[in-house]
Amino acid sequence: MNKIDLNGRCAVVTGGAQGFGRAITERFVASGAKVAIWDFDQPLAEKTARAIGENVIAIKTDVTDPDAVDAARDQTLRAFGKIDILVNNAGITGANKPVWETDLDDWRRVMRINLEGPFICCKAIVPTMIGQKYGRIVNIASIAGKEGNPNAAHYSSSKAGLIALTKSLGKELAQHDILVNAVTPAAAKTAIFDQMTQQHIDFMLSKIPKARFVQVEELASMVAWLASEDCAFSTGAVFDISGGRATY
Repeated sequence: MNKIDLNGRCAVVTGGAQGFGRAITERFVASGAKVAIWDFDQPLAEKTARAIGENVIAIKTDVTDPDAVDAARDQTLRAFGKIDILVNNAGITGANKPVWETDLDDWRRVMRINLEGPFICCKAIVPTMIGQKYGRIVNIASIAGKEGNPNAAHYSSSKAGLIALTKSLGKELAQHDILVNAVTPAAAKTAIFDQMTQQHIDFMLSKIPKARFVQVEELASMVAWLASEDCAFSTGAVFDISGGRATY
């Protein structure tokens, strides 16, 4: 593992209790950061925090609720004194169905968590970063946001929206030493697979030239660099980690 210097930095990782979020939290702590896991599953978040160590706290957070996010921000600031890094990772896939069979409530739930959630978290934390004159925001999008997966229009649309949010916010904050970037991973074998059909999983694998899914540690290493001071001139950008699937 290459050394990424996050010494003295304080981070928020939404959905940090498992999967990509846990791997990112582990990599941040190994790089010297303190991390607040914001997760809806409080018991799992606390278990993860205990397993990783003393530089991690767990805060029950519903990223779709502005009041809950504001409260989590305030609790994090009381614990750490600042927030240097925000990783918007919390997300769901929704059911795999064609557009005309997709339930409207399912569509709206995916959009609320995957797109409105990052917007709400950015809205809550960016003013703090502006006051500090420093910040790094990393949004966990998806290759689906570039290409549009069949039978996953709500998920693909939410991630495409997150890419656009990244580009807009990156431009707005470029003069504040606050950089905003997105990553577009291929799928990984995490708990999110439980929400997908085997047919959809097989489809995603068939599209990856490297013929395997991304490992959570591989994504975490990219996010760690994007969250560091070494990333100093990239903002509003999309970093691909899809095993060769992406065509742009």
